Amino acid sequence: MTIGSTSRAALSTCALCAAGLLVLAPAATAARTTPDPGATGGPRVAGPQPSVLHRPGTQVRPRAGAPRVPRVSALSWVVADAGTGEVLAARDAHRRLPPASTLKTLLALTVLPVLPGGVRHTVREDELRGIGPGSSLVGVAEGRTYRVSDLWRGVFLNSGNDAVHVLAELSGGWRSTAARMQAKARSLGALDTRVLSPDGYDTPGQVSSAHDLAVFGRAGLRSAEFTRYCGTVRARFPGGHGWSYVIQNTNRLLTGSDGVEPYRGLVGVKNGYTSKAGHTLIAAARRGGRTLVVTVMNPRSGGGFAVYEEARALLDWGFGAAGRVDPVGSLDALRVRPRPGPEVRPAAVPPTEDDDYASGWPTTGAIAGAALGGAAVTALLLRPRIRRSAGS
Repeated sequence: MTIGSTSRAALSTCALCAAGLLVLAPAATAARTTPDPGATGGPRVAGPQPSVLHRPGTQVRPRAGAPRVPRVSALSWVVADAGTGEVLAARDAHRRLPPASTLKTLLALTVLPVLPGGVRHTVREDELRGIGPGSSLVGVAEGRTYRVSDLWRGVFLNSGNDAVHVLAELSGGWRSTAARMQAKARSLGALDTRVLSPDGYDTPGQVSSAHDLAVFGRAGLRSAEFTRYCGTVRARFPGGHGWSYVIQNTNRLLTGSDGVEPYRGLVGVKNGYTSKAGHTLIAAARRGGRTLVVTVMNPRSGGGFAVYEEARALLDWGFGAAGRVDPVGSLDALRVRPRPGPEVRPAAVPPTEDDDYASGWPTTGAIAGAALGGAAVTALLLRPRIRRSAGS
């Protein structure tokens, strides 16, 4: 009798378990088969979807009513939300390609915090050695005294490799600067980037990617100083003996020069060109409280200005796709958490007339200052040993 009673209890328990499974099964099945608008005929998994940025080809997850991604000729591109870091669409985002002068954005992220703009420096002959043939120059001259801010304007507006060489020497030397740029890239999760020449000059083995350049552009917009430089349209550059000359930003999407229509709401950031890299561009724009970062690497058709028109098309798509696409990845996904280290004291910045040469010329830097909702970023890195000019 005891055995029989136990058997009936066991059978009853099993029946209840089976009933429970039958009740739960439809819900589990429904969770697995919810349609994914981004994949034709495929299921959609509830919650955040995995990144597909390492996949080849164009990646996008459209919802109902999303605009069609424009057809562009660039080898690689990314459209990302600067506020959230979400990548809205991309093509071969991690393809490693020569970056040209867009790599100067990484130089600025690395060196700007440790070189106060008001510091004056007299350029020496050795600081201008090793500039590659055919480099873009702003006109830095041996024996002439410049503010650090002058040199940065030469970098951002004229893409001056001569200015880059002087800034690199001021911040520890060419190789040291390249090594610190490499470390900065890795800390930001830009693992496709290999830095060998801080000015972006064609060097065998030097590469980056559309993903990494978007990371650099987005990080730069968090700095009011970076944003001011990258959004300056025109400035005056010292020519010696109290004379100066006008320099204009070579980012035609910002200036509207050479027949390229300026993009409404454009913040900056940086363009580049070498014979090996082709045309490259990081562009950021703000509309309706939203800031997008677009990177375009090496358009294959359309001529020298195609990089701007393709960036324009991608920016238009990104603003039109707001709320109508699911992200295909994130610019924060590979970011390295900083290791604990000694506290760093703020740099003592001397009084400066930093904007003397830019006064009276239009800038769009203020737009990006609000773009990410941040105030001016204070330099919090140790100040390096800087050679000052006599009498400064």
